[in-house]
Amino acid sequence: MDYDYIIVGGGSAGSVMANRLSAKSSNNVLLCEAGQDTPDGQVPPEILDSYPGTAYFDPRFHWQDLKVHTEIVSHNRPEERPPLRKYEQARVLGGGSSINGQLANRGAPTDYDEWAAKGAAGWAWQDVLPYFKKVERDMDFDGPWHGKEGRIPVRRIFPNLWNGHAKAVAQAFEQAGFPYVEDQNGEFVPDGYFPITISNLYDRRVSAAIGYLDNGTRKRKNLTISAETQVMALLFEGTKCVGVKARVKGQEQEFRAKEVIVSSGAIHSPAHLLRAGIGPAGQLRDLGIEVRANLAGVGQRLMDHPSVSVSSFIKPESRINGMTRRHILLALRYSSDIGGAPKGDMFVAGVSKSAWHAVGEQIASLLLAVYKTYSETGQVRLQSRDWRAEPIVEFNLLSDRRDLERLMQGFRKLGAMQVSAALQQATSNPFPATYSDKVRQIGVVNDKNRRITNLVAKLLDGPAWLRSWIIDRYIVEGFRFDQLMTDDDALEAFVRKATIGVWHATCTCRMGADDDPMAVTDNQGRVRGVSGLRVVDASLFPAVPCANTNFPTLMTAEKISDAMVAA
Repeated sequence: MDYDYIIVGGGSAGSVMANRLSAKSSNNVLLCEAGQDTPDGQVPPEILDSYPGTAYFDPRFHWQDLKVHTEIVSHNRPEERPPLRKYEQARVLGGGSSINGQLANRGAPTDYDEWAAKGAAGWAWQDVLPYFKKVERDMDFDGPWHGKEGRIPVRRIFPNLWNGHAKAVAQAFEQAGFPYVEDQNGEFVPDGYFPITISNLYDRRVSAAIGYLDNGTRKRKNLTISAETQVMALLFEGTKCVGVKARVKGQEQEFRAKEVIVSSGAIHSPAHLLRAGIGPAGQLRDLGIEVRANLAGVGQRLMDHPSVSVSSFIKPESRINGMTRRHILLALRYSSDIGGAPKGDMFVAGVSKSAWHAVGEQIASLLLAVYKTYSETGQVRLQSRDWRAEPIVEFNLLSDRRDLERLMQGFRKLGAMQVSAALQQATSNPFPATYSDKVRQIGVVNDKNRRITNLVAKLLDGPAWLRSWIIDRYIVEGFRFDQLMTDDDALEAFVRKATIGVWHATCTCRMGADDDPMAVTDNQGRVRGVSGLRVVDASLFPAVPCANTNFPTLMTAEKISDAMVAA
């Protein structure tokens, strides 16, 4: 079967590309998605839920076998390899936008000026702002910073509807000297707290699949959406990509196209290229893969936003109040002034519920993340030529000490806020949080976990001495709050062990200039050294922006598809 375009991956970027390319009636487009479809009227309620914790932990929507290293991996001392962690990479139409936290964050203008400076010509702030605006339909604001006709509605939940915990967090931010900023996506203010902008309408998620692959789009005769379709290989004739081999609901098929667009995310997009012989020649030859294009940057310089949390017990009267299912209502940007970082390099989310279950409703967090990340030694590489084998993924978070130092500084800053009078009115029992396997296991949505957490929740709401004993005995893992506030060595050990990314994998197929040996694509996502092949997703980013990555990914797809349709 022949198409003009085959899109490999129906996530945020793939959904945009399918919509925009098929809007031109002469284009015949095939969208392949490994996970399930989510057409109107059949979107699982867990995905529609404004609270993302149910979809996020639902194994139906993940690549179940994907595990990663987040800590630094020493290749000189293989016996000291850190543990593998499950990585909740989306496997469903809409990709991450179907299970993520719905934060519609653009980042800072300096992020995109840096992209241009790194060789991505045409991607400076003035170039990308029109496409951020094209993505959105802002329900609250208009003017030069906002779009009103985009496919993704965005809104904010303002302070009058906040629960007691969120209001206490805001008061703590104010007492620490941070101003209130009404619009985080307006004119950039580096230091201040704000109601987060969310891709959500009527307290329901609006994923890229919901927004871009609506009923009207699906009726186009020139668009085919093939769900439960895993691409096994990219097909080539010499150095020209001519199609894909895929398993469609268990049956192998081949599809041909004038151009193949890989939109499988920063972990699976480089894996597709590597299996096709596009990547570092040495790695490929070690696996017996014929080198089609020697591109040293494929799979290299993987980036994310390293994060840790200060958590606490929420007093009953300050919990989620029924006004919304949302659990994150506000966030803070601040400047660390460490290591030459730009202003607004740090991000803190006030989390008023930590999981879908009864205990989750009792635990709050101040989630701290380094948003201007310097650690970029992560990598994705193949462990096997077998298309069914997940790649080896090493994030190497904190490989740049500046990221470690900023998390240590931030933990103390948030710790001081946590024991302030404002937050003590709403919370008690502060503790350093770890996203461990134990936490992950109890987060899986099932009846057993529901029964266990219902019982524990009743005990936590009991006497203060019992609550303290349960938190110290069963929740805290190895480090105490008071210890970390005073002991630098203990704090560094905790941060090194507890730091995880926030599922913002990026940068493994970077755009760049012709003379950049690590650039995988040109500034339109076209893969160097071959023809008929393009990458369009977060793996293109020259550096991870100071933002949750969904909206930068949507923007990137809008910008590249616009150029393709106009060509």
